[in-house]
Amino acid sequence: MKVASIKIYHERGVVLFVALIALVVMSLAAVALIRSVDTNTMIAGNLAFKQSAVVSSDRGVETALGWIEAKVIANLADLNSDSAANAYYATYLAPDLDNPAVLKADATWAAAAVATGPDIAAGTENLGNNIRYIIQRMCREAVSPENDKCLFGDTETGTGGKGVKDATEAGAIISAQQSPMYRVTVRVTGPKNTVSYTQTFVY
Repeated sequence: MKVASIKIYHERGVVLFVALIALVVMSLAAVALIRSVDTNTMIAGNLAFKQSAVVSSDRGVETALGWIEAKVIANLADLNSDSAANAYYATYLAPDLDNPAVLKADATWAAAAVATGPDIAAGTENLGNNIRYIIQRMCREAVSPENDKCLFGDTETGTGGKGVKDATEAGAIISAQQSPMYRVTVRVTGPKNTVSYTQTFVY
């Protein structure tokens, strides 16, 4: 009696094929993870440079305040006319920093004053941030301050007091001790071409 033999053919290489597919998928996932980490690192770095630029803008405001106070003490009438060499303008009309195109133009800042102070050389501090500022008196005309032509701060208690003021609190009726408001616009250019603009109103 003969017994028929049945040959069973096993599929070969299927496990290897599946393993290769899994390896490719894992490799793609690893590449995506690496790129995600690189992107997050770059974003974090950009935010750090941006924050550094904003913090450095305070030094520009401080320099501008020092210049204004020196003029108030020496000869207040000097503030009734422009002093382009010191980036001071007796009106807010020129340069028109309310126009974004003018605000961002390099030509606008080529004539701007530079911040001074410890660890600052030619307007650039030790962190690599270049700090420039422009001072504008909030008046429509370059004349002695008048109630209908200038924006005034609140009454001062001291003769040389300067401070930061909210715009909603400004513009009150002028009194003997009121001072016109000044707008200090600061541009900070960081070492990685980070550019930050800030505006501070003082009186």
